[in-house]
Amino acid sequence: MTTTHGKPADVSEKQARQVAEDARETGWRKPSFGKELFLGKFQLDLIDPWPTPPENPDADEFFAALKRYVRDDLDGEQIERDARIPDEAFHELARLGAFGMKIDKEYGGLGLSNLHYCKALTLVGSVSASTAALLSAHQSIGVPQPLKLFGSAAQKRSFLPRLAGGEVSAFLLTEPDVGSDPARLGTVAEPVDGGFRLNGVKLWATNGTLATLLVVMARVPEKGITAFVVEGDAPGVTIERRNAFLGLRGLENSVTRFHDVFVPAENVIGGLGKGLRIALTTLNTGRLSLPAMCVGAGKRALAIAREWSADRVQWGRPVGTHEAVAKKIAFIAATTYAMESMLDLSCLIADDARNDIRIEAALVKLFASEMAWQIADELIQIRGGRGYETSDSLRARGERTAEAEQMLRDLRINRIFEGSTEIMHLLIAREAVDAHLTVAGDIIDPDADLAKKARAGARAGKFYARWLPTLAVGKGQIPSEYGRFGPLATHLRYVERASRKLARSTFYAMSRWQGKLERKQGFLGRVVDIGAELFAMSAACVRANAERETHPAGLELADLFCRQARLRTDALFTALWDNTDALDVKAAQRVLDGHYRFLEEGVVNPASDAAWVASWQPGAATVQDVRRRIPSAE
Repeated sequence: MTTTHGKPADVSEKQARQVAEDARETGWRKPSFGKELFLGKFQLDLIDPWPTPPENPDADEFFAALKRYVRDDLDGEQIERDARIPDEAFHELARLGAFGMKIDKEYGGLGLSNLHYCKALTLVGSVSASTAALLSAHQSIGVPQPLKLFGSAAQKRSFLPRLAGGEVSAFLLTEPDVGSDPARLGTVAEPVDGGFRLNGVKLWATNGTLATLLVVMARVPEKGITAFVVEGDAPGVTIERRNAFLGLRGLENSVTRFHDVFVPAENVIGGLGKGLRIALTTLNTGRLSLPAMCVGAGKRALAIAREWSADRVQWGRPVGTHEAVAKKIAFIAATTYAMESMLDLSCLIADDARNDIRIEAALVKLFASEMAWQIADELIQIRGGRGYETSDSLRARGERTAEAEQMLRDLRINRIFEGSTEIMHLLIAREAVDAHLTVAGDIIDPDADLAKKARAGARAGKFYARWLPTLAVGKGQIPSEYGRFGPLATHLRYVERASRKLARSTFYAMSRWQGKLERKQGFLGRVVDIGAELFAMSAACVRANAERETHPAGLELADLFCRQARLRTDALFTALWDNTDALDVKAAQRVLDGHYRFLEEGVVNPASDAAWVASWQPGAATVQDVRRRIPSAE
């Protein structure tokens, strides 16, 4: 699928879908709470009782030291001001072991659990989101995690000690003209004596300007997309520019060019053609890092809202006592509790390896990135004009700083990072309808012959004859069920009923649209959003019940969140069938056709003949290398 000059050829929609489908992890060797939830089976026993957090004295000691450093010495405002994490921060984080949090001890790392790792990211992100993003990109999707899961013993011995000691890694998949559609990948690794010759350009590589070890996804002719470990200082690697963004101003994010870069054969990760499978599997737990930073933002927003709303007086009362503001504070508190519950639960069941968490991790990433953005927006509204004002400006006027506007800018990328909300909807929806596609595949396949369709019809008939009756009645209709959860039982009964209703709705959609369902992205997005709300409610209730002795107020927050979530869920169920999706698609096509160009009149659009997506050509770099190297601490 590549042209002679290494750029991708045109790829059909069917080919693009097939590449993504081939990269999916299709087996379900372990139970999955999320998978069963979409099938109408509320298997509460998979998450209740609340898993026991792992004990690790070394982790506790590390966390205490990290907290002292972040509280006393990490200057988040200076990083924002300078758009640069100082060298000293790299040195101190390396000394503490922060670059090796997820690397096993035998390779010089700390060997932290997913829970401890995410708690550390929450802590760091509350002071500097850019620094948390640095650590996350380095360990969650950078070299350490793919090697931990798929690397050879020799690769681990060679690379992991370097990374645990403070060298930085990056993950390079995206290209200037290739985003969520990897079938069009243009970077090529051609086999040569002893290895591969790498050519291509990668865009938006977080940590790319300073990483010394890279995970690079490239197409090997006749073999497919393959993952490589590439030395950042290898001849032919050029950092062409550092990108600048709306938020995360300290982020070291690059455009990276590879020109005839030699990569030894032993640097292939997991085998030829396994690159996308490796990337997706890595993200099963890697996606938990973004919600960790969302939780940190929620906690920080709650503290600001609480203090400000009690101190600020308008119309003779603290603003927090006015209902319009009180509703916002309640949303921030309840949603932060739910986000943390989802994240902690996902981390814990990932740590004890008893569940497959690919759906849960995706749901918490989706839910937290969307909700944290709303939390930051509500915080700015609570703060009024001061919410829109920068910390430096507030300080200059002698007022306490509160980084609300920065929080909004920093959080916005999480709805795009590691799978945009729209892509996450489709990825999760694919897993949600997997059982239906498995039994009905040939029925809806336009290329299948009549014999195949007949056999598929027989299989589908047997499956649905067993499955559909289970959706008619359940525990959620019995008033005494889940009684041990006290006042939260009513919410769990709602989740059980809603789970069955969601499964029935999905079945009806499959019956109605069959193979065209994949194009009903508005419907699929709502299905996934309902599943996210139900997972969040379940996690909040199980956590609150488990902590009723130590944190009895959690029962109040779980109840509040569930009441808010039920209203959103009911609205989503209504919108499954009562919406303007078809009309929206038609209107959008008219916009694309220029039918509404008159509406664009009356403003000035800058004149430009530049391309919306910059083209690139293989070859040597023609610009100066702008890589950054952290000097030794000695």
